[in-house]
Amino acid sequence: MASRRSRLIQRREAVGHTQESLAEALDVDRTTVGRWESGRGAPQPWMRPKLARALQLSVDQLADLLAAPSAAAEAVPPPSSVGDALPPVPAQRPDHDNDLVVAVAADSAESALFLRFASASNVDDTLLEQIDADIARLARDYVSKPVSELFHDIGTLRRGVFDLLRGRQHPYQTSHLYLQTGRLCGLATHVALDLGQYAAATTHSRTAWRCAESAGHNGLRAWIRSVQSLIAYWQQDHRRAAELARAGLPYADSGTIAARLLSLEARATAALGDSASALRAVEAAAAARSTAAAVDLPGVFTFPEAKQWTYAGTALLALGSRSYVNRAIEASSRAIALYESAPWQEQSSGDLLAARLDLANAHLAHGDLDGVQEKLSVVLDAAPDRRTASISTRLRALSTRLAEPAYAGSPIVLSLRENVREACSRPALTNPPELPQ
Repeated sequence: MASRRSRLIQRREAVGHTQESLAEALDVDRTTVGRWESGRGAPQPWMRPKLARALQLSVDQLADLLAAPSAAAEAVPPPSSVGDALPPVPAQRPDHDNDLVVAVAADSAESALFLRFASASNVDDTLLEQIDADIARLARDYVSKPVSELFHDIGTLRRGVFDLLRGRQHPYQTSHLYLQTGRLCGLATHVALDLGQYAAATTHSRTAWRCAESAGHNGLRAWIRSVQSLIAYWQQDHRRAAELARAGLPYADSGTIAARLLSLEARATAALGDSASALRAVEAAAAARSTAAAVDLPGVFTFPEAKQWTYAGTALLALGSRSYVNRAIEASSRAIALYESAPWQEQSSGDLLAARLDLANAHLAHGDLDGVQEKLSVVLDAAPDRRTASISTRLRALSTRLAEPAYAGSPIVLSLRENVREACSRPALTNPPELPQ
């Protein structure tokens, strides 16, 4: 039986490889191949499929080739007779120093191979910086631009980062990619939410949460809980909306996210009729705002004071009593004033329309139909691509209120109802589901 050395060399030569060319094909040092062929070592398991392909063998065939020959096969054949016996040849002292040098060289070649493996990355810091800049731009634009102008760019960038994560990179780069993917999935959640596609929004938010967990980023965890609270709120599950807002608070360790979560809790508990919890959350949100450090990303990732007043107005209006309605008018008016004094890039068209609809409802509660008409006219004149699912839902709710018996026979109310009905019939960003009656 041929020795391992001769069998491996014979196979290498049979497929036309020199020792050098085989080493190059395997991306190892030539001394490593020499060590295998000398029988002083064997390829590691992870290297064997590659070696098998180079030698045009199956993995099983390679295993047979590398199998250690039996002791009998390696032994020198015994003399045919006692008379033919040769005098014993003194054993040659092995060159231990040379063997050690060869072994150390082979060992360092394996370390060099692993270094190349560990250093491989499909991203670099410049690319990560560019993705961060693109996310910031999309988040900033989302506040003031129609969803239709951003949907494609958000999806394309998100899929690109998905593909990067399927490659290899350094651990800190992988963590950063998960953070970026979580933010992009959060933006996709907002798109689906604005379109009234709540199932899709929920799926995107789950993926965003998984990415936040993989990145170990508390800020993203808290922000995703706030978006999930929004989904629950617009699905009319106000209890779940309040629970999700509270669930995000333990992660709210910087920026304006605590004020956002508390404002969401206030709005949800107000919808449940829990005035004590709602008022407590409104006050806590104001306190959180006073201590917030400006470390947020721009756009939808931050929670401006104007938006906080918008949420407070909605919460106070839902509590119903005359004093709360008066406070809601103050809060919504404050939100509009702050937005209108901000740069146009920071003026959220959705929040401005929401605040005006809250004012229309507040004036309706006071029986001020002229006030209703004034505030509602701005909403009805807005471009259809500015009317998100939440705005359409609010319009439909107002139409339902205008149909109550208390307003029957009023010419102004009949005109308002017709205007709202006509606006809701025009093509818009979305057609929300009917509110439960």
